[in-house]
Amino acid sequence: MNTVVNSKHADFMRLALKEAEKAFQEGEIPVGAIIVHNNKIIAKGHNLVERLKDPTAHAEMITITAAASYLSSKWLEDCTLYVTLEPCPMCAGAIVMARIPILVFGTFDRKAGACGTLYNITSDGQLNHSVHVLSGVLDSECEFILKEFFRTKRTT
Repeated sequence: MNTVVNSKHADFMRLALKEAEKAFQEGEIPVGAIIVHNNKIIAKGHNLVERLKDPTAHAEMITITAAASYLSSKWLEDCTLYVTLEPCPMCAGAIVMARIPILVFGTFDRKAGACGTLYNITSDGQLNHSVHVLSGVLDSECEFILKEFFRTKRTT
């Protein structure tokens, strides 16, 4: 796992943050994601767990499904996934199963992070695919929106 911030990654993470802002406005935990293929955004999404009453409707899952549909492929081999929060075990497994080669995430998830914090599913050599992970891209901004969401939940 590497912490790298270059302008391309920061620009794409800002777009994922726009998705997280949509989730915030909808009362969802503010996590946003985009998938880039050949420097083009082919899918974007945010958490829809509350609206859909579906515990699997995480931003990553929504976005992976949209990208697979766009490419008409179950494998997203030439794609990069940008997500504002470190993926959980379910999403990390989906990233591996989709054969996404690069994952860029914003802030660490100390309660459920499965890409280096609690688990390291994306780099587990026992699986048939491993993912290059770049972490901490726009960490402060990604963490802020989550803290603000939960602060507002506690005061209402």
